[in-house]
Amino acid sequence: MTKTPRRGFTLIELLVVIAIIAVLIGLLLPAVQAAREAARRSQCVNNLKQLGLAAHNYASVNNCLPPQSMGPQLAGTYSSNSGWGYGWVCAILPNVEQQQVFNALNFFAGANKPENTTAGYTQLAGLLCPSDEATKQPNYPWASSNYHGNLGGPGIIQRFTGTMVGFAGWTSHPNLGVVSFAAINDGTSNTALFSERLMGIFGANATTGAFMPTPGSTDAKRGFFEVAGGAKGDANDLPGAQSFLAKCKSLPNTTLAKNSQCIGYLWTMGYYVHGTNCYNHFGPPNGLACHNQVQESTQVWEISAGIAPPNSRHPGGVNVCMADGSVKFIKDSVNLPTWWALGTRKGGEVISSDAY
Repeated sequence: MTKTPRRGFTLIELLVVIAIIAVLIGLLLPAVQAAREAARRSQCVNNLKQLGLAAHNYASVNNCLPPQSMGPQLAGTYSSNSGWGYGWVCAILPNVEQQQVFNALNFFAGANKPENTTAGYTQLAGLLCPSDEATKQPNYPWASSNYHGNLGGPGIIQRFTGTMVGFAGWTSHPNLGVVSFAAINDGTSNTALFSERLMGIFGANATTGAFMPTPGSTDAKRGFFEVAGGAKGDANDLPGAQSFLAKCKSLPNTTLAKNSQCIGYLWTMGYYVHGTNCYNHFGPPNGLACHNQVQESTQVWEISAGIAPPNSRHPGGVNVCMADGSVKFIKDSVNLPTWWALGTRKGGEVISSDAY
């Protein structure tokens, strides 16, 4: 009787098959990740378009863009400490189909008071960029936002030159106050309105150093860093601005951030000099955020003359909603004078269509 040999794989054949599968996975995984990021970036663009449309609808009724922060004069009778008021998101809630959340706001109490937890704990999906992937809001359970208003170009040259600045009731600075489309002399298609920022880190503690990012870490864009020196704001000091930016870029990779939680602290709140719901056009996109000791107080998150660029997890740049409602992807390598010009509403700069 003839025996039939058993059929099967040899060890070498099995190893070859496993190696082939590993190579295929290595080839396919980047493509899958790229496809997922493309979908996330598309959602982020849509979120910004909706915010831009809401700002236009607000302006059609109020003849101005929503202010970056609204004080007691606009928000009610409550007088908070040194100027904390309601953020720009509150103003446009009815324009993003969130009338019920707007109705829940108690404008006669502080934006972060118990009377406003119903609205303040409500996380609006349209305020989150899916690429951020933060595990928890920086001031949880208070809800946050990845989208911030444009405060302007380098404050060392001139402060509050953007399209979304605070209400003038806090101080007499001539650039503060509501901004109309007519005031955007540089053109709405060449002036930024909103961009994006990664949220701060929940539980970050500058005193103990817990969870605080460093310039060399993957969370570097989630922190505010201290730079020795700086320059006075509103000084039209171009060399001072360039020197301060160079210091910010050259921080040692082991430097601990001085603050993180303030970024996207809570969407209900705003303050005319703080980077809780605004950014500026000083450092390039996805660069570090740095505090200007000369102009600003010990509160590290003040950005009127500091550096607080937009940032994201999108490879190579950030999405920016322009004042005309269009959304453009601005690369990290954008020419710095062009980037500064995109931040000012009446700087008189001339920007070519192919400059960014």
